[in-house]
Amino acid sequence: MSTSRRPDWATIPNLVTLVRFVLLAPVCALLLDSPDTLAVVLLLAWASTDWIDGMLARALDQTSRTGEIIDPIADRLGLAAITATLAVAGLLPWLALIIIVVADVAMVLLATRAALGGRLEVSRIGKARTFALMTSVFLLVAAAAWAPGLLGAVRVLLWISVVLHVLSAVDYILRATRAPAQAQIQDRAQAQTPEQARPEDGAPAGEEPPSRR
Repeated sequence: MSTSRRPDWATIPNLVTLVRFVLLAPVCALLLDSPDTLAVVLLLAWASTDWIDGMLARALDQTSRTGEIIDPIADRLGLAAITATLAVAGLLPWLALIIIVVADVAMVLLATRAALGGRLEVSRIGKARTFALMTSVFLLVAAAAWAPGLLGAVRVLLWISVVLHVLSAVDYILRATRAPAQAQIQDRAQAQTPEQARPEDGAPAGEEPPSRR
């Protein structure tokens, strides 16, 4: 099937993103039942899909509006579920979980409309936040499974990622609130351009109209 006839959702990167959704339940189940090597491996597989779908989208030229919507949803839903599971398991501080959830809820309430309208793009701080949070969660699980003595050090990294999470949420919300005004400015500029480019009646193309003074 040619790219021009392919539905927007029917891409290989979107399939990888769906795999991330499917892996979430078994990952949480294993983490709740005390992390072990299988939990670490499955968590790594879940996290790696976030990198794989983006790489495939660029390599195969299969970027899609559907992917732009479901990819951040998979990230935020997955991280919320995994951090909640780790909090229940006693590995992640409840305060960190509350901050993460409050930031996500604020973004959903204040920025979803702009995001679905295609007026928001993922920022650098948002990418850094996702990488830091996923890395700290993975290291937290790995430390619990293999090196419990390192849990204190890993929690320091976790709090740094929580701070980045809050900063990313604030940036996202601020850009969402500015998006409608910026869209109106762009629409006005596009509407004025044809009018300004049209020569006045009676003036040959490429020449200035005669002075009316």
